Amino acid sequence: MSDRGLQLAQDKMRAAGVATAAIDTFTRFYRLLEEGATGLVREDDVEPLTDLTRHADLDVTPQEAAEALGRTAIIKLNGGLGTSMGMDRAKSLLEVRRDAEGRSMSFLDVIVGQVRAARRATGARLPLVLMNSFRTQDDTLAALAPYGDLAVDGLPLDFLQNREPKLRADTLEPVEWPADPAMEWCPPGHGDLYPALHAGGVVHALLEAGFRYASVSNSDNLGATPDGEIAAWFARSGAPYAAEMCLKTPADVKGGQLVVRRSDGRIIQRETAQTHPDDMDAFLDASRHRYFHTNNLWFDLEALAAELDRTGGVLELPLIRNAKTVDPTDGDSPEVVQIESAMGAAVAVFDGATAIEVGRERFLPVKTTNDLLLLRSDVYDLTDDFRLEATVPAPLVQLSKTYKTIGAFDERFAAGPPSLRGADGLAVAGDWTFGADVTVVGDAMLPEPDGDAGTVPDGATITADGVQA
Repeated sequence: MSDRGLQLAQDKMRAAGVATAAIDTFTRFYRLLEEGATGLVREDDVEPLTDLTRHADLDVTPQEAAEALGRTAIIKLNGGLGTSMGMDRAKSLLEVRRDAEGRSMSFLDVIVGQVRAARRATGARLPLVLMNSFRTQDDTLAALAPYGDLAVDGLPLDFLQNREPKLRADTLEPVEWPADPAMEWCPPGHGDLYPALHAGGVVHALLEAGFRYASVSNSDNLGATPDGEIAAWFARSGAPYAAEMCLKTPADVKGGQLVVRRSDGRIIQRETAQTHPDDMDAFLDASRHRYFHTNNLWFDLEALAAELDRTGGVLELPLIRNAKTVDPTDGDSPEVVQIESAMGAAVAVFDGATAIEVGRERFLPVKTTNDLLLLRSDVYDLTDDFRLEATVPAPLVQLSKTYKTIGAFDERFAAGPPSLRGADGLAVAGDWTFGADVTVVGDAMLPEPDGDAGTVPDGATITADGVQA
């Protein structure tokens, strides 16, 4: 039955014009799935990663930083639609800040600002190349059109992420969903970076244009700014690959980590989905596994090109089996399996791969509206070089499910975000609409309102005791 399923999936991908490298990668993972592989990494088989070089301790001259950045390209993963926040277009087009004149700025606008600022400061050409999906490409390129100075030396502004069919959990055949055929497809996870780079010829194009290194990160992480010091450290290291790691805090209950495989001493990545339930306590234990993976990566493009050419773009990454329903918003729709992989898992592919400890300022992802409220608030200042600088330690924001979608969130904060500089935390239960110039102080909370919904009046203060008018 599964042979039939694989053939049907391959045919569907070919008919949709999916790249050969992506079909070959899918085929490899399908066979692993068929064999019952789970991709689990057991705690008894690994040791924690320790003693990393710290970004804060690097001794790099401005000249070294500028020279290294001059040989670096910036690659941003931009295939996400923000579906978890009710979006149907690129998450990077979502407003994240307002500029000094009050104009809306998207994630993409801030990223372009960061790249331009780094160019001005160092003289680096610093190309920006986006990995778009078939759902994000058109809107993203239209948003970039006003930035006529962005393209570098004829290099592409983007390349396309692949897609693959969702598989019925009972038969491993491609699912059919006539109500919305687009839901029959899913992204292959960010491990698709490698077959997509290979299919698009991007790595060789960058090498031919004189670039040696690439800094890769998610477009929803505005902390991953161009950094000449890390570029210089990476160039000095001679490593083919490096990952940026952060020290865990109590807020970091999810996210991948790097561990050392006992059998061969090799660094490997372990995601939450690859952790056995019996090992979850150890996985989350910050005293044992001190670091989490930021998904900010560095590549030596010569080493990456050699590996992609050798494998035809099919890197031997571990399988991640993701169980969902075909319509994520309908729990009664058919159960499906999505075959995924993590781009950070390539750490095990490259001999001599390494990692560096970076500060929390390089990890500011927006996965929920909780995160978005923080970045829009006065907890962060947007600097002249388009970096988001924390003015105080970021409080923990916990909004109710009422605020899950961006439409509902924006409606309830139409007058702007509250001031969070004096907050240790903000927990909101139920449905509250916030007025203008609201201030949050201490460990604040809003209980369920009387009636269906409540309003925080203009100029109010929210404390542990609720709304103080």
